Amino acid sequence: MPQVAVQINGKTYRMACDEGQEAHLLDLAQRFDKTIDGLKGSFGEIGDQRLTVMAGVMVTDELVEARHKIRGLEAELASIRAEGNGHQSRETQLANGLNKAAERIETMAAKLTPGAPKGNGRAK
Repeated sequence: MPQVAVQINGKTYRMACDEGQEAHLLDLAQRFDKTIDGLKGSFGEIGDQRLTVMAGVMVTDELVEARHKIRGLEAELASIRAEGNGHQSRETQLANGLNKAAERIETMAAKLTPGAPKGNGRAK
């Protein structure tokens, strides 16, 4: 299992990761380090442990917000899909209604016109 040295808040940590995930782990560590740097800029030096906890809570808050947005978008997509299926159903109902009307018209036309060829009863 590969190991990567990441730097967070000026300290180096060796971390293991899956094969091929080294660059991803480095990117995550850099993002977390930037979060800590941002907190340092806002609050100053308030202690490593407090900075780390605050950064962890902020990142978790962002994750929770992202999950809420994803759930909302998934619900919206499901609604749109359901609505789309309803439209298809209505279109099918309209097409069936038109076919029935065409059958009736052909039947009436055949009765009114003796010797006329009978259609197949389907609208084209």
